[in-house]
Amino acid sequence: MTKLRAFSILLVFVVVTVILLPLQWAAVKLHIPARRSIPYRYHRFVCRLFGVRVSVLGTPLRGGGLMTANHTGWLDIPILSAVAPVSFVAKIEVAQWPFFGTLARLQRTIFIRRERSKALEDRDTIRKRLLEGDALVLFPEGTSSDGNRVLPFRSALLSAAELDLGEDAAHHPRHASVQPVSIALVGLHGMPMGRENRPFYAWYGDMELVPHLWEALKSGLWMSRSSSIAR
Repeated sequence: MTKLRAFSILLVFVVVTVILLPLQWAAVKLHIPARRSIPYRYHRFVCRLFGVRVSVLGTPLRGGGLMTANHTGWLDIPILSAVAPVSFVAKIEVAQWPFFGTLARLQRTIFIRRERSKALEDRDTIRKRLLEGDALVLFPEGTSSDGNRVLPFRSALLSAAELDLGEDAAHHPRHASVQPVSIALVGLHGMPMGRENRPFYAWYGDMELVPHLWEALKSGLWMSRSSSIAR
């Protein structure tokens, strides 16, 4: 029964996603406001479909700014996207992932490269998007974890929030808004989320994405609770 329900949820997810893909593609190409609102509404639907109940403490960014969040895996993407119309900063390898890479590109993800020589260029890309009024999510830990702790921040890209652009500085704010965000998976089947259940939903290390997603659905992701705290 759990496999049948998991398959039904996955089927609905794929069908709805395929229907919306051309709409989002057109919105991005035409540079219309729906390019931000379609992913926002889509991920609210995805959270409801998967049974993820999102509680928000605080007020998420509205308009341009940089959210810095802890990272426990793929579930962070629909949660944060359901809270506010955001795009993400991700490693370049994500762009090459089948299916999910396409979703990331259509959500206007900024893909950063590992080469140090490209760091300044990537930072300037983020800065440009902030000046255009986009809300961006950066995971400064640089990788995902089991969610039991916050890893040391590695990202030098936080400097993108400094918007002083030399000759253009007089026409822009000197700093973008930066909002720290904490995501915590707090319950499953009405019970507190313990360490023994975290590996079902926290995706980290050398875990394969698709098998991990399938196991999460089979184990009852639709009964989980998730809390997003923004301050």
